[in-house]
Amino acid sequence: MKKCLIYLDSDQMQNSLDLLEVARQMYPSEPYESYGVVVNASYEKANGLFDHIIQIHDSKVESYDLKAMTKVLACVHEHFKFDGILIPATWSGRMLAPRLAIRLHTGLTADVTEIRHNEGVLELVRPAFSGRLLAGIVNTSDGPVMMSVRQNVFSYDQEKNKETKTIDFPYQSIGEIGIRQVSVTEKVRSYDIRESEVLISGGGGVSNGFKRLHTLADALNGEVAASRRIVDKGIATRHIQVGQSGKTVSPKLYMALGIYGAIQHVEGLKNVDHIISVNTNSNAPICSLSDIVVEGDALTFTDMLVERIRKYKSEIGNKEEK
Repeated sequence: MKKCLIYLDSDQMQNSLDLLEVARQMYPSEPYESYGVVVNASYEKANGLFDHIIQIHDSKVESYDLKAMTKVLACVHEHFKFDGILIPATWSGRMLAPRLAIRLHTGLTADVTEIRHNEGVLELVRPAFSGRLLAGIVNTSDGPVMMSVRQNVFSYDQEKNKETKTIDFPYQSIGEIGIRQVSVTEKVRSYDIRESEVLISGGGGVSNGFKRLHTLADALNGEVAASRRIVDKGIATRHIQVGQSGKTVSPKLYMALGIYGAIQHVEGLKNVDHIISVNTNSNAPICSLSDIVVEGDALTFTDMLVERIRKYKSEIGNKEEK
């Protein structure tokens, strides 16, 4: 029976659980057992979905210490000998996967978006050349089939009908870790753009007034996102970047303000219900994907729309008072 291991990223648990769909597609006609591994975290959401949960407790292992995490997962594999190892392509997963692959002397397919079977041979599909092509990768090594899986592409919605067996892995502490915590900086405001139904996203055309997008986002009960150009300028942080080197999002409304929309950015848009783009260049690539295109200055549009929304809400409030 095949054995498939899924790394459960405690900061992105739902994206980790969705990898169960990948495992199901990997072994459509043969029996397999699913294993989830969690390090110093709760696995309550995974209970009932996996055949086995491997839990490891070690106070000296932190999720940000990739050297320690790599050694932990390598030890788990050496004990169980998995046929497949799946890691979500989260911030930490993207850095953990290649390190683990080298440790296990096996190949790694990064950012998998599709599973195929070609004449009985498992084929892992990922975007190549900035999304212009799709590459089919076949594992020819003697090691496990290993991949990192792009987020918000696969979805697993099965009921919790399994009797999950918990395995306390007897992992021996690695001793002193190689990273020392110097200070802690409190986040003033944090959100995950992948969970937002409304995204107000800014590009180079709004670099001089990017903060004004927050006012529009608040008015529409949404969140602010950014293109790589804005992030590279230091105007916005990496955690709100949309695109190939950022995050893949699936909002109901994506408002692209001053965004050119190169293929690297568009690759981060998946199953978006509606796209509105505002740009001085109506021939920008993002415009061809948009439901509504407004030709003009994006910041002027932002200010006018905020004012219109405030006026509308005020009129509604006055009617309710009467």
